[in-house]
Amino acid sequence: MSDKNQSEDNQTSNKTEKTNENPKDIKNRKKRRKKEDRVVHKIVWVVVLAFIVVGAIFGVVTYNYVRSSIEPLSPNSEESIAVTIPNGSSNKMIGEILEQENVINSGMVFNYYMKFNNQDGFQAGEYVFSPSMSLNEIASSLQNGESADTRITIPEGYDVEQVASSISEQTEFSQDEFLDLMEDEEFFNELEENYSELLGDAAEAEEVRYRLEGYLFPATYDYQSDMSLEELVEQMVATTDSVLKGHYDEIEESDLDVQETLTVASLVEREGETEEDRKQIAQVFFNRTEAEMPLQTDISILYALGEHKEVVTYEDLEVDSPYNLYQNVGYGPGPFDNPSEDSIEAVLNPTDNDYYYFVADTSTGNVYYAETYEEHNELIDEYMDE
Repeated sequence: MSDKNQSEDNQTSNKTEKTNENPKDIKNRKKRRKKEDRVVHKIVWVVVLAFIVVGAIFGVVTYNYVRSSIEPLSPNSEESIAVTIPNGSSNKMIGEILEQENVINSGMVFNYYMKFNNQDGFQAGEYVFSPSMSLNEIASSLQNGESADTRITIPEGYDVEQVASSISEQTEFSQDEFLDLMEDEEFFNELEENYSELLGDAAEAEEVRYRLEGYLFPATYDYQSDMSLEELVEQMVATTDSVLKGHYDEIEESDLDVQETLTVASLVEREGETEEDRKQIAQVFFNRTEAEMPLQTDISILYALGEHKEVVTYEDLEVDSPYNLYQNVGYGPGPFDNPSEDSIEAVLNPTDNDYYYFVADTSTGNVYYAETYEEHNELIDEYMDE
């Protein structure tokens, strides 16, 4: 049989098979196909709908994020934040710096917002920003070069009079002007209205020399020539409030109020150098107070005298002052200087001990602790210079 004839026979056979297929099977196959088509269509619509929902959610989230990032990070913030913008900084770099310093919510949004609004020409320098500023306000400052004229450093442990001297050396304000402001009750009351949680206890304190003693946080501040002395001082108070925001709950749970916390911290600041010593000394003060023993710290005598000298004499111990903690039990009317956050944390998290005395080796800075007066005298003989 030829190939042609064989092919014709095969075709005839296929036609015969199709012709012989059961009509019921054909109908069932068509139903299955329709059913499969409907399932496929449903799956396609579900996937499409899912993409639409996810896209809508993403759009809403993105919109809300961008909108919140354009608005001030903290509209009611009183905080002043020093920011350095290096030479050659791009909008992207500036946005990253501002985000890292907690001035704005998003550096990326800052970058695209400035590009979209054709904001450029930003100048390098030292700036003072606040989380309450809008992006447009920040951009205006950067364009106008409204940076700080100088930076003022207030060392840890400086008292009000030392701060006044430092300010007079670094600005055009005199020491007397600063001290007059420290005694200005009207100015203090204005600050208390804005920082009531911080200054409420100080407002009620009696026999204090300066109500803002302890509340001028030791740090480096940006200063502009057109800044008033009141604005400069408020920067310091605002920084103290900002630092204590992370500790107000701890203070409330302790046996101390804000004034007492800063008072003990101001003593710890000057008595101890290391973190561990400050925690040990804080507990010594608490142990003595609980036992109704005077703290007997020379820091209190020097503050009562209004002097800074190396040696405290027996005659000095007789000075008549509520700050004299050789004669008076307790912590005194208020802080003796402006303590660092490390000292504040030491007071709120002291190292548990049974010591009532300590003495420092003036040549090494090491501090030695004792439970009894006899042990204390032995340590004095061993480690103190004549």
